[in-house]
Amino acid sequence: MKDQLLSKIHGHTAVVAVVGLGYVGLPLAVAFAERGFPVVGIDVDARKVNALNRGESYVQDIPSERLAALTKDERRTTEGHQPSAIGHRLVATTDYGVLENCDVAIICVPTPLNKTRDPDVRYVIAAGESVAQHIHPGMLVVLESTTYPGTTEELLLPMLEKGIADCRLQIADLGGQNPKSEIRNPKSVGQDFFLAFSPERIDPGNPQYVVENTPKVVGGVTPACRDVAAALYGEIIQKVVPVSSTQTAEMVKLLENTFRAVNIALVNETAIMCDKLGIDVWEVIEAAASKPYGFMKFTPGPGVGGHCIPLDPHYLSWKLKTLNYNARFIQLAGEINSEMPRWWVDKVTDALNDVGKPVKGSRVLVLGVAYKKDIDDVRESPALDVIELLRAKGADVRYHDPYVPCISHNEYQMAGEPDLDAALAAADCVVVVTDHSSYDWAAIRRRVRLIVDTRHATAGGTVVN
Repeated sequence: MKDQLLSKIHGHTAVVAVVGLGYVGLPLAVAFAERGFPVVGIDVDARKVNALNRGESYVQDIPSERLAALTKDERRTTEGHQPSAIGHRLVATTDYGVLENCDVAIICVPTPLNKTRDPDVRYVIAAGESVAQHIHPGMLVVLESTTYPGTTEELLLPMLEKGIADCRLQIADLGGQNPKSEIRNPKSVGQDFFLAFSPERIDPGNPQYVVENTPKVVGGVTPACRDVAAALYGEIIQKVVPVSSTQTAEMVKLLENTFRAVNIALVNETAIMCDKLGIDVWEVIEAAASKPYGFMKFTPGPGVGGHCIPLDPHYLSWKLKTLNYNARFIQLAGEINSEMPRWWVDKVTDALNDVGKPVKGSRVLVLGVAYKKDIDDVRESPALDVIELLRAKGADVRYHDPYVPCISHNEYQMAGEPDLDAALAAADCVVVVTDHSSYDWAAIRRRVRLIVDTRHATAGGTVVN
């Protein structure tokens, strides 16, 4: 079965299903389709499915023109569960039944935290159960969703082993081969089916590193699983990095983002220390960055956002707690980064006080609410906390962001200011939270009364005109 699947992969005839069509799944599905693989996207959100089948992209990194080139002239639906009839096109469906005719299923569903900041793997479980219902001999399943070490083998493997055993029994009931000689459960992985983990490395809004040129780490439950998954990704990605196990691959992703979270926390605390010492932290950082070895430049800001850095380290910390170990670096980094919005709001309060204005009743304009520049993603954005904290102090808070027309967070909803010039003129204080490239920062600095700049976009710190 390994040889048969490898033959399909190398011949680009393997039908690839991507489960979860968000900012990770859709670019991956597009990459496979552009390389000539027949691709089926599966998502529980019918709006995404319908938009994709119309050739309309809802992911910033995938222009609609690029998507339409894969879906145009394709007016059929996936009714009848015959994805092999797609040819070299991309179609989407809400029906997991199409997996019965797929050779590969790649799971790219969200892995958030629950209210207690513990891993919420219900989407992985739901997707795994659905795949298990339609798994068949010779199928490859890959999990890309970020999670704690052990998830692939502890959660997915038992589901899929049961699914493949049930499939064998169904074949026997239909007059097929003797199930006693065909079922290798629980040792069927690597023989009857293949299971691997390959962490996603999508960086939204990064035009330099995309799916095709970002190295891909792959770990399999068995060497055969790893080899098949590595061969699959090798057809669309320039460099594949095989590792010894799924647990290693899962840990790689967590190390990457824990490294970033810890270093961001370090430089955020350095900013606080420099402020107390009366030193320009940005001058310190630029001078330190002149060292050609032993230093990697990180910059301070209002906190951390996005799906990865604020969440992924908690998956590792949670797993280690089950082993009676306290991940102290992760805990400390989380505390520092989560307190940065409050520290900057205190800066706004002090700045307004210095010009004789109370924060209560003052018009405060937040510039940028996306979690990083030049994207439309507000997940875990520190701007949301900055706005909430300012509102709690009684400020009249408005925001402007060229990428985000409206926001909803906890108990408030807000539409962005449509006229930047008017919003700047009306503001008692402007808080720079996201340094979008489209803003003319020099002009903004000249035109406003008071700026608190968390990103060093206008020279940093507090500026009074």
